[in-house]
Amino acid sequence: MLSRLDRVFARLDREPGRPADIDVPRMSRHRVVLFSATLAFYVAIVWAVVVSSWLVRLDWQVMFFRPYQQWPQIHAFLDYYVVLGQRGPTATMIASWLGWRAWRQHTLRPLLTLATALLLLNITVGAAKYGMGRLGPHYATVIGANEMWRGGDIFPSGHTANAVVTWGILAYLASTPRARRWLSAASAVTALGVGLTTVYLGTHWLSDVLLGWAAGLLIMLALPWFEPLIARAETSILAARDRRRSRRATPVPAPAPVGTPSPVVAPPRPATGEEVPVREPVAAGRASRPPAYLAPGPHMTRAERTPVTPVGSRRPPHPDRVSRGTASARPLAGG
Repeated sequence: MLSRLDRVFARLDREPGRPADIDVPRMSRHRVVLFSATLAFYVAIVWAVVVSSWLVRLDWQVMFFRPYQQWPQIHAFLDYYVVLGQRGPTATMIASWLGWRAWRQHTLRPLLTLATALLLLNITVGAAKYGMGRLGPHYATVIGANEMWRGGDIFPSGHTANAVVTWGILAYLASTPRARRWLSAASAVTALGVGLTTVYLGTHWLSDVLLGWAAGLLIMLALPWFEPLIARAETSILAARDRRRSRRATPVPAPAPVGTPSPVVAPPRPATGEEVPVREPVAAGRASRPPAYLAPGPHMTRAERTPVTPVGSRRPPHPDRVSRGTASARPLAGG
């Protein structure tokens, strides 16, 4: 009986190769230029915060403005909207959609691409967060300070970077250039909206949002460099599946029953051309039978016994023979 994993792979095997309409993005010159510009923007934001430039002063001005007090009527809506940047719910939704895409397109590439992007996100953004250790607005200690290297974990904004990556994957895996442009714009607006929502709620500085947006965009621009690794991973997974299936399909030879004679092997003929007799196989000896139980007393041979049939004995009557069970006709001595 096929398991659920076997049924999934059987569905993926309906077509021998990928459909022709799947466009794998390449690391073009245009993409390299965008990657370099975004990296320069990332470094500039970090430097502006480290030296406590005008960007840090702007962070404090926005924090003192307290947007959640200026527009309290949208607070309930933004509490739900910010969930679009949380990694757990968004990864679940995107993985479900890409799983359906993988099912329809007969390839594991969508799911492997999402896994690669999330792994890069955890490594790069997590390292930056704990490496710079900036405190958030609610935990700031000195007015006007950059609050760097004080044990925090909010720089860059994880919500913003996660929104860029999870929603940007849809644009990255789009089948047509037009769909890719529309989805890219939608994911950028969604990610920036999530970042500004965190500023409204007072959980992030404005500079955290800008750096998180740049961090997520760097991952999306660098994904074509990992396409060969994704292709090799897909090939390895399918090859492991094939080996597992072949092992399960190989029949196991049944053990030979006890006492089966070995096959006759004719010895090679000698050079003289004489016929060599072939020995017949020796049948296996019968299993030893337990000794029969004999009642005590004298026993007669088979020839001395009187055969008895349902109609009586086949021997002719004899005048001196006395039937068994009757009294003797001979007189007793001394009578």
